[in-house]
Amino acid sequence: MSAAPTHRHDVIIVGAGPVGLTLGLALVRSAPGIRVALVDRRPLSIPRDNRATAVAAAIRRIFEALGVWDDMAGQSQPITAMHITDSGTGDLARPLLLRFDGDVAPGEPFAHMVPNQAMGAALMAAVEGRITVLAPADITDWSADDGEARLTLADGSVLSAPLVVAADGAQSSLRQRAGIETFGHDYDQTGLVATITHELAHDGVAYEHFRPSGPFASLPLPGNRSSLVWTERSAEAPRFLAMQPDQLAAEIEAVMGSTLGRVSLEDKLMGFPLRLQLAKSFVAPRLALVGDAAHVIHPIAGQGLNLGLKDVAALSEVVVDALRLGLDHGATDVLERYQAWRRLDTASMAAVTDGMNRLFSNDLAPLRAVRDFGLGLVDRAGPVKASLIRAASGVAGGAPKLLSGLPI
Repeated sequence: MSAAPTHRHDVIIVGAGPVGLTLGLALVRSAPGIRVALVDRRPLSIPRDNRATAVAAAIRRIFEALGVWDDMAGQSQPITAMHITDSGTGDLARPLLLRFDGDVAPGEPFAHMVPNQAMGAALMAAVEGRITVLAPADITDWSADDGEARLTLADGSVLSAPLVVAADGAQSSLRQRAGIETFGHDYDQTGLVATITHELAHDGVAYEHFRPSGPFASLPLPGNRSSLVWTERSAEAPRFLAMQPDQLAAEIEAVMGSTLGRVSLEDKLMGFPLRLQLAKSFVAPRLALVGDAAHVIHPIAGQGLNLGLKDVAALSEVVVDALRLGLDHGATDVLERYQAWRRLDTASMAAVTDGMNRLFSNDLAPLRAVRDFGLGLVDRAGPVKASLIRAASGVAGGAPKLLSGLPI
């Protein structure tokens, strides 16, 4: 019996979420003629839920440079301001401690809320016919040597390429097959997410209320709608997940302090465990990790997908630069350049979000007094606030070209 033929590509991406799709699009737009394969264990489809994701200004610039932002913009909501409050258990007052207003550049909001359906539809339409899609397809084996990496699929077919990219999520099978370990810890918290409609207009304002059990964020969507990202202690989360919609709406109104008036649930409350998880290496022979396969952080600053798309900007640039120079784009020195570009930013964001969660997810009166005093100082320090806005927007010097909206 003859061996199955090997299907050769230049880059194989495993994982067809927004990170994998954006990477595929960045490569085919920047390196004409490149052969890209996209593999996923699930059928390729537009997300069915009505969730949305906070997209920082720098990430919006990536989508603009890749020609897909216009297909998302009409359904997206600019975040024009963020109001931050703090309270302890039983407190009735929720004083506004810190307010972020303004744009990172004239007419450029620091973030947008983009519906997952709009993002998925735009990316899938942009890559259609330009990359080879193998989905659903299960990977049964992985190997790499000095010349290429090989993936064996459940149907017996073999794919090979100088570079394979793992964009297959926090439980990445490719990361595990490559023997890359992770470190981190559980937060003993559950992230609760839902979409609500509300009586009053949000005016583009995002609200983040720090509570002893964790942050409660309300992020504006088009119309009188908002996306909730609500952190609860894991022991308490099942109680909220089991509530009837009317009872849950009352709980949400109470937490929000009726900021947006009466609310109702647009969809079912969903929960997911929160943890910090960082890969000890973002690369291995012929393999690069991106997105949640490389790093999972606390959602307190809404930076999860943004970090993954920063990975895309860095990796696509080093790969395309190598191809233009006629170099091996899966070689160790190329992948080390990618890792060096991304490790510090990722580690810094992980440390910041971890520290913020530790600082704010407690009910210790002395600590609350100190942190509230500090937030008040930041609120009165214009240059500090501007610097924080730029950091949250992802706009920084020395960044990959796509983060500035420039072609590679």
